[in-house]
Parts: sequence; structure tokens; C-alpha cells
Amino acid sequence: MSDAISTVGTDTTVSLEPHLVEALKPLLCILPPELHAALTTEIDRPEIHYLLLVKLSRWARTDSGKDSLESSNIDSGTYHMVSLLAGTRTAPSSKLPPYTPPESPEMKNRREWNDRKALTAVFNGLLTVGCAGVAAWWAADNLGWRSEWKAILALMVGGVVGISETILFIIWQSRASKEANGHRRKAVASCKKSDGDGRLTSAPPEASIPVIDREKDVGAQPRRRIARKLEG
Repeated sequence: MSDAISTVGTDTTVSLEPHLVEALKPLLCILPPELHAALTTEIDRPEIHYLLLVKLSRWARTDSGKDSLESSNIDSGTYHMVSLLAGTRTAPSSKLPPYTPPESPEMKNRREWNDRKALTAVFNGLLTVGCAGVAAWWAADNLGWRSEWKAILALMVGGVVGISETILFIIWQSRASKEANGHRRKAVASCKKSDGDGRLTSAPPEASIPVIDREKDVGAQPRRRIARKLEG
């Protein structure tokens, strides 16, 4: 049952068919307060959450649940998941999961480069801690300190250097993760952005060409010749 539940989303709902409502209503008088409040909220809706049915089925299999059902003359087998889901429709959440774009070659190369850089930073940090401890031991040995004091000094110096290296690594890792998230958000935004290249564009307005009325032009020529003769 737990494996089946793990594959179902928290927003998965089941249609509240009439026979399911008839089976659930008698529970309102005998349920614990938490389950009673949850069932009261959803009993009048067209759908009920799948996980609520799972909780009711589990409660019906407990000793207290069986006793309550028997005292009310209710068959506990009615509240097995197979019986509850019979004749119903199960639907996923109406909210779509966030879009995860495929990893581009550039992002893949960047991730691999960040992984190699992180391993190098860890190795350098360990080497720095070891070298600092050895240097502190060597300095204490030259001062003629006793072995236990040399060990304490080496551990203290190594611890301080290790803490500082850890802080620097955390800062670097947070910056790298922010940069990666920024590239991922840009990729998602570029995929969601509407492309306007496919839109139909109106043709540019054509230049207006004057149309000459040939009949008017032919009639105007004799009039111009008569006017010239009169002027002459």
C-alpha cells in the first residue's frame, strides 16, 4: 500500500459517486476529530482527495476503528481501498508540474566543469588543512615543545584552517548553484516565450500611382490648341 501511495500525488482526487457518499456518511458520527473535520469539509464536494480515503481505510483497519464500526453495525470491509475506489474516477491534480527543459550541451558541460572544480576545491582544502597542521607541528618542534602540546597546536591550527576552508567552499557552492539556477530559468523562459516569427505580417502599403484618364486627356488637347490660336 505504501508503494502505491508514493506514486500518487498529494492533489490526486477521486470522484464522489453516490455509493461512495453513502459509505462515507455513517463515518461522520464515529471518526476521530481530525478525520471528522477533513471528511466534513469534502463530503459535499464533487471530488475527495485520494489520501483522505487512504487515511479512512487505515483507520478502519485499526483496533479502535474496528470497534467503532462494529458498535455501529458497519462492515469494516466496506472501507478497503478496493471497495472505496470501485466505480469511481481518479484524476490527477489540475496543476501541471513545472516544465523542465532538456539539458543543453552547454549546461551539461558547465555542470561537469562545476563538478570537477568542486572536487578540486575539496582536495585543495584537505591539502591545506594537512599542510597547516604539519607546519604547526614543525614550528612547535623547533621551539622545543612537548609532544602533546605539539599535537594540540597542530589540531587547533588544522581545525581553524578547516573551518575557514569549509566556509569558503559553502560560499562558492552557493554562488555556483545560483548561477546554475539562473541559466535554468533563462532556458525555461526562452522555451515559454512566444515566438513571433511565425505570425503573418501585412504586406507593406504599395506606392500610390496616379492614374491618367486617357479620355479626359484626349479631349483636353483640342481645347489647348484652340486657346493657343486665340492668343496668337
